[in-house]
Amino acid sequence: MSLSQHGVNHNILYKADPNVSHTITSIRDHMSHICKRYVNQMVRVETLDGNIYEGVLVHCERGMLYISVPYQGNQLGQARGLYYNNAILPLVLYELLVITLLYT
Repeated sequence: MSLSQHGVNHNILYKADPNVSHTITSIRDHMSHICKRYVNQMVRVETLDGNIYEGVLVHCERGMLYISVPYQGNQLGQARGLYYNNAILPLVLYELLVITLLYT
């Protein structure tokens, strides 16, 4: 399959099935609605890849979840005198497996 735009042909490598696209959009919207209710709360997030993050849910919009996690400074940053309290980690909502509210 190819796509022509302005006289240039582009080969499509992947095109989502319309049913899958609808399901992902529905999940994204549902999770976004849930997450917006718990802004400024401590959460634990587990991704489909098995990564686990804990931090404060600071924002959720357009399929992205943003949590503030403790920053683990490296030697280069410390050598330059750069110290951070927290870093904002963006996570894609449809890659999340579990979001747990901590300290209710």
